[in-house]
Amino acid sequence: MHLRCETALDGLRNRHGTIIDAHAAAEAVAKRNHAASEIYRTTLMQHTGTLLTAARGALDSLPPARHHAGWAARLDNLEHAADQIQQILTSSPGEPDGETARSRGEAMWPFLVTWAEHASTACDLADQQHTPAATALSGDELRKWTQIARAARSSGRLTPYESWYDADQRLITIADLQHEDETFTAVALAGDLDSPDVQVLGHYGDELEAIDASPPPVPPGVLHPAASRYAERAHSAEVSFQVLIQDVREARRASDVAEAIETAVDRYGLARGQLVRLEEFVSVCAEFAQALGTQHAQRVAGRLGALSRQFAVLTAELREAGDDLSSTVAVLPPHRTPLAHRPPGLGHPAIPTTLPVTAPPATTLAHRR
Repeated sequence: MHLRCETALDGLRNRHGTIIDAHAAAEAVAKRNHAASEIYRTTLMQHTGTLLTAARGALDSLPPARHHAGWAARLDNLEHAADQIQQILTSSPGEPDGETARSRGEAMWPFLVTWAEHASTACDLADQQHTPAATALSGDELRKWTQIARAARSSGRLTPYESWYDADQRLITIADLQHEDETFTAVALAGDLDSPDVQVLGHYGDELEAIDASPPPVPPGVLHPAASRYAERAHSAEVSFQVLIQDVREARRASDVAEAIETAVDRYGLARGQLVRLEEFVSVCAEFAQALGTQHAQRVAGRLGALSRQFAVLTAELREAGDDLSSTVAVLPPHRTPLAHRPPGLGHPAIPTTLPVTAPPATTLAHRR
């Protein structure tokens, strides 16, 4: 619902990011708020108490860890949001319409966002009550399958399918293990796949069976704790590459193209350029890979970091080229004439279907005249 609203708002912005139809924008936001509040009211509200009780009980039973305080705070926020939503609904009972519905949806939206962002934490904690079957390997079988998995990993025959952390802070990975006879087995492993400490917990017929038999996941972490996809974004005057390409195609002066280049590489203006944004994008991807902590992710982080630095060099080179182009103070030569686009409705000259009639030969008098 939020994504549809954001898409609608983007369609109401000009190339500088300014909303050009405030009424339509308000209607899009009101529609989102109302739809989200109705879904919560009719499908989720009756279960929030049960979910939070199960999540708190599971959290209390987990082995102590420093991040449990953060999870408890999320559960507190969810409970507070549920209480506030209940108060809003109680103050405007029934099925209001018009301004009442708009006001109710607007008041509920911040608390609905809390549930949209953190409900998965409560669900993951409640799932800790799921106790998998005791199929963990031990002894000789554990050593045998662990050696098979390590050999498969080193030869590229171990393909990760899904991974998570369990309550004991172990990295659990479900993977497809290809044997030398081309057959496959789903295995559950604990630890970094490239670490000598990795162990096989069990082997199964398929991935879903392996997931069901493995320790359940705890809530995953985030790269930037303060980040939120629902936060209000300040839209700056960003110009797309499509617009810049068209500007260059229509350009007549070197300064026009230099201005387009400056837009793409601008690092300090109101709207940073696309290449600067691309450099930032690759850099934050490297930061994410680095935060994963596994050996394979560390290698990927190194590659992404190198790419980010290359983009920074490319941006600087392009800026210098744009400055050099601007210093030419040149225009395109006049022989590059644009096509004469015929105005709409004027039509095209008719193509003759018969030969023109030959004029009679001029008389002697006419010739003398």
